[in-house]
Amino acid sequence: MTHRDAKPILAGIPLPVMLIDTDYRITLTNPSLLELFGHDPGGMNALTLLRQAPVLAAMDTAIRDGQKGNARFIFNGLSGEVVYEFQASPLTDGSKVTGAVLSFEDRSQAEDSEIIRRDFVANISHELRTPLTGLTGFIETLRTTARNDPDARDRFLEIMENEAHRMNRMVSDLLSLSRVQADERVRPRNLVNVAGVVRSVIATLEGKLKDASVEVATTGLSEEAEVMADRDQLIQLFLNLIENAIKYGGRGKTVHVGLSQVPQDATLRMPAFRIDIRDEGDGIDPLHLPRLTERFYRVDDHRSREMGGTGLGLAIVKHIINRHRGRLKITSNQGVGSCFSVILPAP
Repeated sequence: MTHRDAKPILAGIPLPVMLIDTDYRITLTNPSLLELFGHDPGGMNALTLLRQAPVLAAMDTAIRDGQKGNARFIFNGLSGEVVYEFQASPLTDGSKVTGAVLSFEDRSQAEDSEIIRRDFVANISHELRTPLTGLTGFIETLRTTARNDPDARDRFLEIMENEAHRMNRMVSDLLSLSRVQADERVRPRNLVNVAGVVRSVIATLEGKLKDASVEVATTGLSEEAEVMADRDQLIQLFLNLIENAIKYGGRGKTVHVGLSQVPQDATLRMPAFRIDIRDEGDGIDPLHLPRLTERFYRVDDHRSREMGGTGLGLAIVKHIINRHRGRLKITSNQGVGSCFSVILPAP
């Protein structure tokens, strides 16, 4: 096959691909390879271009031994480090090796997914081990030393009930997170009045507000603010955020909920509606802000557990907002309070 014949074939391959001769000189490239390196490396020596020992060994395997070679190629581009599976396949003319086809398959997403999966398994194992260990210990105590102690039995049973409820909430949140992630790429297609949703959520939380002696001050919720959305997910989103504001704002404080229209959001590059949920709590150290939406990440692990938190609420919030093509902005001043702003694109 001549280069003239090979060129349209390479152009139709979505992966970055190049051909080299037996001197390792690059003889042909495709558009995807040009996009990867930012220039046409045609005529260069592939050894000079790639310069990673495993990659060079894979090319030697193809050129010298006539066998397929594989390696891990790490490319440092403008968007950071990208991991490729590099493959060198020999080109032959009869029994003679005339060159090799070099291809690059992006494996970053797969590797990131595997890391996330391992971290998730480790986290959920840790989160469940603590209450399960406690429950096992209490059961053993109730069977032995506390068998005839009514006060100890009642105290242990109450703790066991709380731990069981927390595990149940965690399983419920895990299922919610799974459903949200499954729908994340499906854009909502129904017009929903977000102001009405927020009013409904505040009414639902009336009991919790009363128990915590917390007032809600609202602005802009009387206006119509329609967005393309999944109503049930918006309810879940604002329930999470307003419940957090009640829990971490402190007794006797006020939660401020405001809705405003943004003529042109700089990040979304379109008109949007902004819903601010601000508490009057202790605030959050700026060090923690970038990680707040990570699964199981807690600023104060002990306090969060005491309040029944699962560490998944803000992760669910993030994925719901992603599905709605919006963004979440978190600001906080220690000693003053925190503000969680949901910006959703207007239709």
